[in-house]
Amino acid sequence: MSHKHHHSQSPPPSGEHHEIPSEHRRGLLPEFYFRWRAGEITRLEAFCDVVFGFALTLLVVSLEVPRSYQELMAAMRGFVPFAACFALLISIWRAHYRFSRRYGLEDPYTVLLNVVLLFLVLFYVYPLKFVFTMVFDEATGHTTAGELGWHEASVLMRIYAAGFVSVFLLFALMYARAYKLRNELRLNTVETLGTRLAIQENLIMASVGMVSFLLAFKNPAWAGWSYFLLAPVLSIHGMIYGKRVKRLAERDGLA
Repeated sequence: MSHKHHHSQSPPPSGEHHEIPSEHRRGLLPEFYFRWRAGEITRLEAFCDVVFGFALTLLVVSLEVPRSYQELMAAMRGFVPFAACFALLISIWRAHYRFSRRYGLEDPYTVLLNVVLLFLVLFYVYPLKFVFTMVFDEATGHTTAGELGWHEASVLMRIYAAGFVSVFLLFALMYARAYKLRNELRLNTVETLGTRLAIQENLIMASVGMVSFLLAFKNPAWAGWSYFLLAPVLSIHGMIYGKRVKRLAERDGLA
């Protein structure tokens, strides 16, 4: 089994104080209840950062330089869809970064999941931008000559939902891999619980995407609105289990 561990100290067993890694200063810890095991930036992480950067570049280079006032105004209308796409890609990058730093895994199975994730990110850049542009145009009442019909909108929302589900299923599988290797990684009780919660959160995201996919067959608009379920569901999940994590940390002297 060829996963890597990039930590110099073994984690304290339950009941001992949670030691702070030497590379992090007190008050600047990336996560209070979770030690980051990765050390130097690996080639895999560097490659992933390059791919995410290239995906963001594709969002920009798809825009032509405006040559008139009308073209400039048309480009400005694309600011909100671009911002939405940018935020979504950054959130996926951040989730990937946190996973990599938490566990430092580079076994063949984890690498495969990473490669598939990067493929999906690159493949879905243009569909992602198209969806957000269409939604923004509809919300602002701006019509275009290529306005979509019901069937086209339904197919588009299904494509978007399929990508959404795939991305967060991959994250769930990555966290499931870390959970399986919890003994080798020497996760303490709080970190083990946090890993299980991460699996649940990503499965919730994927489940909402699946609901959207099914709704797209009936009504594309409902498929889009279904993503607003994520905020309340994840908030409730976080409040319930956030308290549980804190109680467990206090019990084991990790708080």
